Amino acid sequence: MDFLARFCFWAAALLSLWASSSGQMVYSVSEEVNKGTVVGNIAKDLNINPHDLEPRQFQIVSGSNKKYFEVDLKTGALFVSERIDREEICASNEKCVLNLEALAQNPHSLYRIEVKIVDVNDNSPHFPLDTFKLSIFEHASLGERFPLPVAEDSDTGSNALKEYRLSQNEYFSIDVQSDEGSVYAELVLQKALDREKQSLLDLTAVDGGNPPRSGTLQIIINVHIAVCNSISL
Repeated sequence: MDFLARFCFWAAALLSLWASSSGQMVYSVSEEVNKGTVVGNIAKDLNINPHDLEPRQFQIVSGSNKKYFEVDLKTGALFVSERIDREEICASNEKCVLNLEALAQNPHSLYRIEVKIVDVNDNSPHFPLDTFKLSIFEHASLGERFPLPVAEDSDTGSNALKEYRLSQNEYFSIDVQSDEGSVYAELVLQKALDREKQSLLDLTAVDGGNPPRSGTLQIIINVHIAVCNSISL
């Protein structure tokens, strides 16, 4: 077969493949489900007789190194074949989708499949350090603010970090604010501090899961005296 004939053969095959492709099918599945969990039935959704799947060499392909899904060639069920960790696949992106393609032979057919990965609350908020030391002068003004470390949460949406809580104390309140998806907190001085006294506070980061998860940071506050040295001539 000369070059032109081979070219025409493969061009015709590709045209046949694309011409027989159907609209995209959309499924959804929660991360961390057990292997074998059925996502949907491709044979039913494509109106293909399950008995034709094996003779037509029906298979799922994807651009990922891991094959997260396979098809039962006897029933047409699309099922989970690998552990799905949403954070590993999509990091902290709000939308997480795996794009698959199903291929079949005789005739050549291509089907596009989109699987939405639903986040579950499998991560607790955590701080970059266990203890945070804060030095404050004794005569700090009431209402003065002190930024605190920001907690991180790999989960997204309703399972992401939502609030901070401060342990009960007589000197500080907490002001929690959100900015472009980040939630941060500041200590606000409410009462004059006692000199040379160390205070211990707990800052708890809480997510929006049900039940919620949390992480705690210990805050050590050291109160110092402002020393002014006078020079007499």
